[in-house]
Amino acid sequence: MSTGLFRHRGDAGTEERWQLSYDRLRALNEELMCPEDLARDPRGLAALHEWAAVVDGATATVAGIHYNLFLGSLLDDHLSPPRDFSAFHGLDRIGTFLCTERAHGNDAAALKTWARYDRERQEFVLHTPHAGAQKYMPNTSAAGGPKSAVVAARLLVEDTDHGVFLFLVPLSDRRGTLPGVTVTALPERVGSPVDHCVTSFDRVRLPRTALVQGEHGRLLPDGTLVSSVGSARKRFLHAIGRVTVGKLCMSASTLGGCRAALAIAVRYAHTRYISGPVAGRRVPLAAHRSHHARLLERVATAYAMTFLHRAVTEHWITHASEERAAAERLVALGKGWITWQAREIVIESRERCGARALFPVNGLAEYPANADGAITAEGDNLAIWCKAAAEMIFGHTLASTPRPATGQESLTDPAFLRRTLSAAEHYWHTSARHDLRHGEAGDALSRWNNASAAALNLAEAHTIGQAADAFATAIGRTSDSHTRTALTDLHVLFLLNQVNSRSGLLLAEGALTRDQVRALPHTQHALTARLAPHLLALTDAFSIPEEHLSSLPMLTAP
Repeated sequence: MSTGLFRHRGDAGTEERWQLSYDRLRALNEELMCPEDLARDPRGLAALHEWAAVVDGATATVAGIHYNLFLGSLLDDHLSPPRDFSAFHGLDRIGTFLCTERAHGNDAAALKTWARYDRERQEFVLHTPHAGAQKYMPNTSAAGGPKSAVVAARLLVEDTDHGVFLFLVPLSDRRGTLPGVTVTALPERVGSPVDHCVTSFDRVRLPRTALVQGEHGRLLPDGTLVSSVGSARKRFLHAIGRVTVGKLCMSASTLGGCRAALAIAVRYAHTRYISGPVAGRRVPLAAHRSHHARLLERVATAYAMTFLHRAVTEHWITHASEERAAAERLVALGKGWITWQAREIVIESRERCGARALFPVNGLAEYPANADGAITAEGDNLAIWCKAAAEMIFGHTLASTPRPATGQESLTDPAFLRRTLSAAEHYWHTSARHDLRHGEAGDALSRWNNASAAALNLAEAHTIGQAADAFATAIGRTSDSHTRTALTDLHVLFLLNQVNSRSGLLLAEGALTRDQVRALPHTQHALTARLAPHLLALTDAFSIPEEHLSSLPMLTAP
């Protein structure tokens, strides 16, 4: 990310930036010893997204699609005959992923594109039956060169619909799209530009080896489907299992973006001078509590997000097979909270830099839209949180009953503050169980609607608690005493911000006393004053490449 190819190009046109993202993808690919190793490494894929998103969210997007969703899905197929991946290794062909449709986004299990098995010719016929079944917004244009796709379609064998499977489909060569494939570019969207398109198929014939197989399904030559996974929905979720790693990648991309935004905003706050309280004296923006307190709050959250993401990634890599459902839920919860927080951070960072940050050339303007994209990609946040929250009502251990506060506890004690968050989680968990039981009998949707608000609050409280725990674990691994002190203060500031926003509930539940609630603002104020001198060091520790920061006019011009 320090090389010239990755310098920020906010003044480039849309199609020029499409091509630039693929040029950068090729430069990244040249650094890899083995692309297949990267596709099998969730930690490496997440790191790639974190760093690429600092400079160009589009590069992170096309890289994640190629290595994770496309190549990873094919590598997960251990039942089909060996495939030749050499064209994908060298990016002679770029991979893309076609799942969602115009009429089916979060309910992709209901998509309508079909692939009918022709037993006599040992082929599939891939078809888009109507406009609502067109594959919506994959990167299938001519930009970047020839492309192949993993396409989600319903597997039909005579009159039997076996549900949604993945198929390997060549889309284009150097002359353009292949027969039966239609690609139409979508209008330009906000954020780092990606060559999003609408793609459809007109009875495209594919060899039997095009089917991506696994324990969810293996098709015998006579058309018999063999599967160890029960329902069609479960088979579909298994087929698109790479989406879980995609959630880790989307979270990572917003982490990289929000940390870069904070680094820019904090540096700007120390270099931008304004009139001070004394005539003739000018002071940096960072000297004002109204300015640096907001940034410090966001920095504390960014550290918590980063430590949470590291913990969730490690848990996903190391979880036992019987823990898979809980591990997937934690990834979904982390993705929702991290990407939502990232959007808040980049908006705050942009505002703290004033008018200059509105110009794309200064590197901040695209981050909010990139966060919006991540919030929607790999499962819309609200949808995946609803699923996770519903599972948690009775499928998650209830936090222990909180003990009442005595008033003697210190508001700078991380352990006490963490217990108060557990009290909030306990309240929302018991509320969700109560609300679900008291919903309208016999109407599952009505019962969920009755419990959904409490359940979503439960999901949020639990995720924040996990972030706080990950923060504490990171501090415990820190050997330098000065670093440990600064991180502990930052951890307490993060906890105080979370507790303060829930102080009414915590007071009602007895987790805080009236005097402790009154003391919260003063405690935050004192902690902010202690951390303010370290603000620049805390964001320098994000290690945003100096080559990137020094290329932004806002940070170099008077």
